Amino acid sequence: MDTSSILLLAALFFAVATLYSSVGHAGASGYIAAMTLIGMAVPEIRPTALALNLVVGAIGLFRFARAGFVGWRAVLPLVLASAPMAWVGARLKLPPGAHEWALAAVLLVSALGLLYSAKNASKDDAGWHARVPWTWGPIAGGAIGLVSGITGTGGAIFLTPLLLFARWAPTREASGISVAFVWINSLLGLLGLLSVGATIPAAFPWWILAVTMGALLGTQLGLKVLPVPMLRRVLALVLLIAAGKLAFG
Repeated sequence: MDTSSILLLAALFFAVATLYSSVGHAGASGYIAAMTLIGMAVPEIRPTALALNLVVGAIGLFRFARAGFVGWRAVLPLVLASAPMAWVGARLKLPPGAHEWALAAVLLVSALGLLYSAKNASKDDAGWHARVPWTWGPIAGGAIGLVSGITGTGGAIFLTPLLLFARWAPTREASGISVAFVWINSLLGLLGLLSVGATIPAAFPWWILAVTMGALLGTQLGLKVLPVPMLRRVLALVLLIAAGKLAFG
């Protein structure tokens, strides 16, 4: 990969990390889209996206946890099933098919729902805290973990809308829970890929710097600057980008 492509990817990764981290996501679907557009070798795309997820997710997890928006009791029923399923999904080799379109449709519907609900988001979030049931939480976590491993994402693009629509968490706590979920899934997914011979490009240290700067800016926006209705609109934009990537990437 030449220098211009490395620097262009660094700029794109900075933008993706800023946008996604503001809503508790680490940005894997955005990184995958950027690398696909640049023409990076396919075997390097998924491990690079997950490794960048670990960097951005670690920053988001630290900052959201310190602000009190990571409900570990809500995270636990989700990750107990999602972590091993992410490892399994990363090792699967599936032929391209219709599942990308199905996932894109789910994200599109979620984005439209978030846009519709944004006007009442502050009132809906008032006076309650995250509560993920032990009946449905592991089932949802396992399914999302498997999909995240297969697609090379951390799973937040699926988890956050679920947390909001099922009323398992208010907006900022949904972001905090999602970033914890993403970090654990990304770690297991990356380990699964490395176990079957995946590699990360030599330019990776430059991209670490770019996403670190983006994550610091994005989490500050999510925690301190953007009001809850705007957070939902930003999340809807993230989901629309991810849907487009899945459908047309």
